[in-house]
Amino acid sequence: MNRKERELVARRTFLQTAGTAAGAACAVPQWISPRALASQGRPGANERVRVAHIGMGGRGSSLYREMDGLRRKGLCEHVAVCDVDDRRLEAASKLVGPQADVYRDYRYILERKDVDAVVIGTPDHWHAVQFVHAAECGKHIYCEKPACCTIEEGKAMVEAARKNKIASQIGSQGRSQPEAYLAHRYLVNGNIGRISQVDCWHYPSPVDKSHTPDGDPPPELDWDLWLGPLRWRPYNAKYLHGVFRWMLESGGGQIRDRGAHVMSCAMWWMGADGTGPVTIEATGTPPEEGLWDSCVEMQVTYTFRNPDWVLTWNQPGEPVPPEERTGQEPGGKITRPGYGAVYRGDRGTFHHWGGDGGTWIEKKAREWVPPPGALDVYRSPGHFEDWFEGIFTGKKTIMNVEAGVGVANLCVLGNLAYMLGRKLHWDQAKQEIVGDEEARRLMSRPQRHPYHL
Repeated sequence: MNRKERELVARRTFLQTAGTAAGAACAVPQWISPRALASQGRPGANERVRVAHIGMGGRGSSLYREMDGLRRKGLCEHVAVCDVDDRRLEAASKLVGPQADVYRDYRYILERKDVDAVVIGTPDHWHAVQFVHAAECGKHIYCEKPACCTIEEGKAMVEAARKNKIASQIGSQGRSQPEAYLAHRYLVNGNIGRISQVDCWHYPSPVDKSHTPDGDPPPELDWDLWLGPLRWRPYNAKYLHGVFRWMLESGGGQIRDRGAHVMSCAMWWMGADGTGPVTIEATGTPPEEGLWDSCVEMQVTYTFRNPDWVLTWNQPGEPVPPEERTGQEPGGKITRPGYGAVYRGDRGTFHHWGGDGGTWIEKKAREWVPPPGALDVYRSPGHFEDWFEGIFTGKKTIMNVEAGVGVANLCVLGNLAYMLGRKLHWDQAKQEIVGDEEARRLMSRPQRHPYHL
């Protein structure tokens, strides 16, 4: 980008972010573009969905690239990008193109009447607030996982999506992988019998050994806006970018990162969406030094009833050595063998590796040929494609916000059980911890004004 182009981006950014938008962008649903009203609140068959991207860091930029197939089919156009880091915003403007307006504050995007949908690729602590505000403004939403950081946030997200009748998709894309379909079909047809336990494994969380001191944020970063709903704290380079995952407050560790993927597959394949555990028990090893405070090692046990089964999170657990693959198979080589799960039935076991952008299953399940009369299951056309089907038709998506919040709750409850050092009891119908007032207080947390629900 030459000097003239940089000055143009800087000027556009300044004009569109000058001042502070007080409070939430939208308190009630606002007017939506005519194309989004083509048929019962959905775009018409020949209309493009006008998409804006909130958060354009590593993951946010990848989400834009993952929509390439939809762009080539003429199903969408990208009209705006947003990021609190000017360098990332400049890169995003160059990536998406000059037709996309640039913003530092997402609330200006939500005020636009010509934006039909938003893709939220921001850090975890922003997901719920931005999701609720976008839903209140009538936008369809693709939001990265995990859906939320607290139980209260999850409730607000589900209510906002229902009330405003928007199509939602949470970014646990493991459900939409080709081999995920084969795994689901294999399991529901009873090939390993009744499943009583699913054991997830993952390698330990990293430890911050840098002892980086607090300091001044770089000039390109709006630190206040990055913190958003979090309590105020001085800038430290080890809070961001990406490494926010190792803070319990903003990320929650491996269980909220990859756990949200692996356990998403488990809930889908077990037919457990809409259900929850009755008890949660956890132990963990905290780091002995550094800024990050999520567990280095961690074990969590979730007990479900009616039907009875147990889900465990094991960090590191006992990983299954990956299969040797030639790379010529449809799923390719297993490039993420460090996490996955073992399903234990009364007639055998089944295991898979990965669970997010790559889901690989063992050979016997890939090669299983359904006999006549076998049950079939939903085959996702792709995670973004499935979301667009929801936008155009109103059908429930494969990882809708209700399902996404259900998985995020598992992660939240696991961390709370570890922090409190005792068994928690969960009421799925009420979406509440029961019999423990201290734990109940931790179902929510204060959020800074004006970045709050």
